[in-house]
Amino acid sequence: MGQIWTMGELLVEIMRDKIDEGLSKCSTFLGPFPSGAPAIFIDTVARLGHKGGIIGAVGNDDFGSCILKRLAEDGVDCRYINKLPGTTATAFVTYFKNGSRKYIFHVDNTPAVQAKFEWIGDNEDISYFHVMGSSLMASDNLKNQILHAIDFFWRKGTEITFDPNIRKELLGTRKLDDIIGPVLEKASILFPGLQELSIISGKKDIESAISKMFENKNLKIIVLKLGSNGCAIYSRNNKLSIPAYKIIERDPTGAGDCFDAGFICGLLENHNLEECAKIASAVGAINASAFGPMEGKISRMDVARMTGIKL
Repeated sequence: MGQIWTMGELLVEIMRDKIDEGLSKCSTFLGPFPSGAPAIFIDTVARLGHKGGIIGAVGNDDFGSCILKRLAEDGVDCRYINKLPGTTATAFVTYFKNGSRKYIFHVDNTPAVQAKFEWIGDNEDISYFHVMGSSLMASDNLKNQILHAIDFFWRKGTEITFDPNIRKELLGTRKLDDIIGPVLEKASILFPGLQELSIISGKKDIESAISKMFENKNLKIIVLKLGSNGCAIYSRNNKLSIPAYKIIERDPTGAGDCFDAGFICGLLENHNLEECAKIASAVGAINASAFGPMEGKISRMDVARMTGIKL
């Protein structure tokens, strides 16, 4: 069975322990939690029993050790994570009752954005290479290295999967199309949220947006993430709507990244699209029921129990 890989920012997350505590206020934080969208994604892949790894960099400090220890313990291939001089990237985050969140990122000029794409495993079977928009927006250097990796894997026949994961705090004044356009051209599976779909398609209604995205001949599947309303799976000839699993939500951080991992793992195991969506939804729900970006107790057994799907 093929492997799943990704590349991008590795960071620790420092989180407010209460809702509606602004970041300008002197109050309590919890952490550090190993984080970064690509790290959350690949850690979930490993916990679901699949081989894969991440290309990235951390600082030669305790925060970097925190990330590496967690990923390695969960079974992620860490051969391509470099420890570089400097401080590991951090993100401070708080949540509000309306569901919104606010970040302060310390990513630019850290080892996270100094990662380089270097690959020595020519004989390895890489089925999927997953890309996060947050990684592309973190810095132009990291974006260029990820685009290099995409070209490399795409030429080898690897499926490119893409979660736009738009972070305005990281995007700054740069144009979104310039950053994500080259990835959209090669992506075969797209994982947008509703607002992201509208932004990248330039269309306000869903059906027009879906049609616009499928003008890309390489695109096979659009997995539209709808939060508490579940998800909708679009292929060129069909649409499926899958409700969300009901949970007591403690922290939505990372749920979308875990969702992506569950869906791609389902495809790797030759499940149909409906089953992949149910697996993805279960994985996201399990993660959202725990506090911390990748602290949900995700396992094949728990996902099988929640979905009724044999894994």
